[in-house]
Amino acid sequence: MDKVFKALADDTRRRLLDRLRERGGQTLGELCRHFAMTRQSVTQHLSVLEAAHLVSTVRRGREKLHYLNPVPLQEIQERWIDKFERPRLAALGSVKRRAEEAMTDRPTYVYVTYIRSTPEKVWDALTDADLTAAYWGHGNVSDWRPGSRWEHVRTDGSGIADVVGTVVVSERPHRLVTTWAPPDGEDAPERHSRVTFEIRPHADIVRLTVTHEELDGERELSDVSTGWPAVLSNLKTLLETGSPLPQEPWLVPGR
Repeated sequence: MDKVFKALADDTRRRLLDRLRERGGQTLGELCRHFAMTRQSVTQHLSVLEAAHLVSTVRRGREKLHYLNPVPLQEIQERWIDKFERPRLAALGSVKRRAEEAMTDRPTYVYVTYIRSTPEKVWDALTDADLTAAYWGHGNVSDWRPGSRWEHVRTDGSGIADVVGTVVVSERPHRLVTTWAPPDGEDAPERHSRVTFEIRPHADIVRLTVTHEELDGERELSDVSTGWPAVLSNLKTLLETGSPLPQEPWLVPGR
């Protein structure tokens, strides 16, 4: 938490966060246009923000894209603000756990979380039908081979899948890429979105980055911006404590 407060103490770094809040997925060059300082200085400020986990990055080809990661801000809110001034400072509670990308006309959502676990256990928590049923309310069912079908199946015994798709990349325990569509849209490519899970060691914990691309407009972006933080918070709780949070109707595309 000390690194977070140190990062926020500088006006330039706060303005960098403002820029990324307005539009996520910016390159270093794009961010530099807004600041009367050298490229090296902006890079140093971004490094401080990354060290505090306030900025996350995703590689796309030769570019490094920067996103606001509001999780540390949310932790500050939960630790000090919600307990004392929640009604008066509700505006801070609207700090979004999302970053948007404007590289195409279809929006993208990126979420980063840190879990005290191993990459293998995080992978299993995303792909094991029983584990996903425990914290997600749906079982993720597939053999998880590239080209295979996967289904997001209800746990009420009906066998109904609310989301279906194809496994695009499956590299246990570090990278999983799948397409997502409602059952009635599985034969319509334009209705597919795409989810990438990146699982990487981070010191003695795990960094999990979820990138949800090709969303169908702002409404679907709003849905996944609500759904992913809830799902991933419950996954984190399950892996770190052994018990999931009380079940909620997690919001994901196709629900």
